[in-house]
Amino acid sequence: MADFDPEQFEDKYANYFPELQQAYKNAFNRMNDQYDSELVHAIDQQVLNESEPFYEGDGEFRIELPDDPYARLSGVLVDEERFEQVLERHVEEIEAELQRVFGFA
Repeated sequence: MADFDPEQFEDKYANYFPELQQAYKNAFNRMNDQYDSELVHAIDQQVLNESEPFYEGDGEFRIELPDDPYARLSGVLVDEERFEQVLERHVEEIEAELQRVFGFA
């Protein structure tokens, strides 16, 4: 675990890249075990690859998604409601993993 500094998180990819990778990987693995792996992989590669983590303060993180995530999805047949449910759960997992990796949970 890295010593977390909110100011250094402003340049997160330079200062915390390994921790970010670990959080996203842990969340992906957990989601892949619980949900359709094809859908989880598509969300990871086609939506979350363009997401942006932000530190909100008080140990809380937020994931900003690209515009119209469902429209980015290709190669997987899933209705929009199911996609939104799985995506929301995946984002929650990433946020929880960021808290864990940075020692807030």
